[in-house]
Amino acid sequence: MQKICAQCRSGFEVTSDDLALLEKLSPVFAGKKEQIPPPSLCPDCRQQRRLLWRNERSLYRRTCDLCKKSIISMYPAGSPFPVYCTECWWSDQNDPVNFGREVNFSRPFFAQVKELQNTVPRLALNVINNENSDFINLSGSNKSCYLIFAAEFNEDCLYGYQVIKSVGCVDTSDCTESHYCYEAVDVDKCHTAFFCQNCTNCSSSAFLFDCKGCTECLLSMNLRNKRNYIRNKEYPQEEYKRLKKEILDRIAQGKLADILQEFSRLKQQSIHRAREVVSCENVTGDYLKDSRNLRHCFDVSYGEDCAYIFTGFQIKDLLDVCHTTDAQLGYESLSLGYGSYNTVFTHGSWSSRNLLYCDIIQTGSDMCGCVCMKPGKYCILNKQYTKEEYEKLVPKIIEHMRKTPYQTPSGVGTGQAGEWGEFFPAGVSPFAYNETTAQVYFPLTCGEARARGFGWREETDDAAQVSKVIPAQSLPASINEVPDDVLQWAVHCEITGRPFRIVKKELEFYRSHGLPVPHLHPDERHRQRMMLRNPRCLWTRPCMKCGKEMETTYQPSRPEIVYCEQCYLAEVY
Repeated sequence: MQKICAQCRSGFEVTSDDLALLEKLSPVFAGKKEQIPPPSLCPDCRQQRRLLWRNERSLYRRTCDLCKKSIISMYPAGSPFPVYCTECWWSDQNDPVNFGREVNFSRPFFAQVKELQNTVPRLALNVINNENSDFINLSGSNKSCYLIFAAEFNEDCLYGYQVIKSVGCVDTSDCTESHYCYEAVDVDKCHTAFFCQNCTNCSSSAFLFDCKGCTECLLSMNLRNKRNYIRNKEYPQEEYKRLKKEILDRIAQGKLADILQEFSRLKQQSIHRAREVVSCENVTGDYLKDSRNLRHCFDVSYGEDCAYIFTGFQIKDLLDVCHTTDAQLGYESLSLGYGSYNTVFTHGSWSSRNLLYCDIIQTGSDMCGCVCMKPGKYCILNKQYTKEEYEKLVPKIIEHMRKTPYQTPSGVGTGQAGEWGEFFPAGVSPFAYNETTAQVYFPLTCGEARARGFGWREETDDAAQVSKVIPAQSLPASINEVPDDVLQWAVHCEITGRPFRIVKKELEFYRSHGLPVPHLHPDERHRQRMMLRNPRCLWTRPCMKCGKEMETTYQPSRPEIVYCEQCYLAEVY
């Protein structure tokens, strides 16, 4: 089925596999299936609309609206809804069912969800089982971590994104089961690996790209199980140590930027794999591992029978879902996990089942249009019903949604028959566009966002209580010259001008490894790491070795040397 996207006007295909999965996901009430219609937006526009609900990194100081304590929250002061700290939200003083209301069939259902959303207390941060880790979000089971996001089971990690089961890692993205890594992107089971990308089982190394099983290697690419290599050349042990010391001395003398420029040039000259796909069968996408039957998926491990998934782990039978772990049967949703099952058009489902159009459900089932609910069952707009009442009322709501025109933020209809079958419009999201992951993958200016009806929040930084404010360019070049009282300074980012602080554990890390204090704000460092990863797009281009057409995330106009899988494996192994 060929369609035209109602938002960007590009053509896209709804495949027979898509339709089959929609048939499987369509809910059944009293023996009658409520068919989910085909999507009206293209996959990218659908992804953008969902990501507008995911605020990972924007944190604010405010007070809990119940206990009045100062807290860190992903919602700023002045938000239209109450915000509770973790203790208050889970306490007996907060019962979301108390905010329940009747369905009004004379008004759009999405408008009713939005009104409910503005009254129910929201959890300040989506965190669980963390210790001594106040400044993190969408993360769980971390100890003594700081400014890490979408991260689980870590200790002593700082400034990370999608960091899993790691220790002592600083400024990393997509880092799993690694120790003491720095400025690393897409590393797995690495130890003391600095400025590395696409590396596995590497240790005591720096400035590596696409290396596996390497130890004591520097400024090298496409290596497998090597030791004592510099610039892809092997050296005797003593000569390697001497050359390594020269490189480390250059870093200590403030020449890190020069080495990074050389590293960038070497990467351009290296072989690039068309797609990072390992142990998979019948898949399309990138950064896929141990999966089968995936179509247009990115950053997925242990997935099966899914399409248009963006970041997933142990998933099955999902279509159009972002950021999901241990979930099965879901459509047009995000932030699903811990046994989420049969979840449709929902933001935030943890250990929950049979949800329709819900916004954050903690261990619930059989809910429709509910907001920030604790464990419960058979609720609509947070109001409690019996099973019989619930199953009778939900089909009426779906029929009402079919008849209610769906409006985009700019007021333009999508061509759908109504609200049913569409994810929440942008206006229902509690976040501004530039607070969310949508800005990472679909960047807009303030003017562009507002023209499309998206919210925008001007960046403001808390006034720092510091003894000194300096531009980053004035920092000492050598870590040996940085005084202890740098912890009391505010440093202005070289690129954005935003102030940032150095924390004690961070300074200790730099000193122990001879690394200079960074000159960029943590958000800018994160942005630059994300720019190292390819976009979530697929192009067709010829292999630069054999000329065979291949699918890749490297746009045809890019200068990298890109090989098909067969040529790549023949070259590096």
